[in-house]
Amino acid sequence: MRIGYAAMLEQFAPADIVDYCVAAESLGFDGVMATDHFQPWLPRHAAASHLWSVLGAIGARITGDFGPAATTPTFRTHPAVVAQAAATLASLYPGRMWLGVGSGEALNEHIVGEYWPEPGERIETMLEAVDIIRRLFAASAAGRMIRHSGRRFRMESTRLWTVPAAAPPLFVATTGPLTARRAGLVADGIVTTGESLERTAHVLDRFAEGARESGRDAAQMPKALQLHLSWAPTDEQALTNALEEWPMAGLRIRRGDVRSPYDFEQLVRSVTADDVRAGMLVSADPDAHRARIQQYADLGFTRIYLHNVGRNQREWLEVFGREVLPKVRS
Repeated sequence: MRIGYAAMLEQFAPADIVDYCVAAESLGFDGVMATDHFQPWLPRHAAASHLWSVLGAIGARITGDFGPAATTPTFRTHPAVVAQAAATLASLYPGRMWLGVGSGEALNEHIVGEYWPEPGERIETMLEAVDIIRRLFAASAAGRMIRHSGRRFRMESTRLWTVPAAAPPLFVATTGPLTARRAGLVADGIVTTGESLERTAHVLDRFAEGARESGRDAAQMPKALQLHLSWAPTDEQALTNALEEWPMAGLRIRRGDVRSPYDFEQLVRSVTADDVRAGMLVSADPDAHRARIQQYADLGFTRIYLHNVGRNQREWLEVFGREVLPKVRS
């Protein structure tokens, strides 16, 4: 089980993100998960850099693995272009890049102005995209051309011309049990977020069920978690950081249909301290965070990527690298 750094491109400037990734690796974090946002959650974050550009810079500066938590190969970007981007990074950094795909959120995907479908249709669209990407990887490795004409996508006869020695593993990102089962059928691994332990365990169970149906053992497959937390030298500062930087943790609504950072700004006005504490661990005690991480590790995750929501990234990285990571790994 590896503990990595969650690089939040919608919260920090790209140069800062790359520096934080380098610092994280030097302090014992193992690998990077990056977010794919066209817009930030809140206007105050004032950042949303291009995922693939920043991943290229991250790959050049660290030695560990890295990948997008959940790029959306559906609305903003055709799956063939996502496959090309992933193949390019996998060629530049052999054996280090993985590809996480998700069904998308209106905050980032509706910017192209298309009709915004219900979750079920978005999931079907994502799975069609997964099929295109996997077929492109396989056909291109064999030097063959393929084409596609489906419910959502068309692709004329083509192939990838920059082909890595090995295709990057493809993970499906989801917090839903039904999609988790389907991920087990078609993906190499799963990415999810730190929901309640009970719900997260259920998601992993359904992923394992899908894997068994496809003749595979989920115990041997990557299972990645993005875990939000708020640490600071005092409990008071940790709570302030959470309320100012990540009040979204306290929202109890379906966020996938909200289209603007300004709409989120209105929604989070009603979020209370108790709401935020219910959504993530807010504590100055490194051992409390160690225990929480250990609970998720015990569920069977092979990779846990930590996101400290405050702007105190370097201070947090140093404390966790010294006091938390070695204890979880032992």
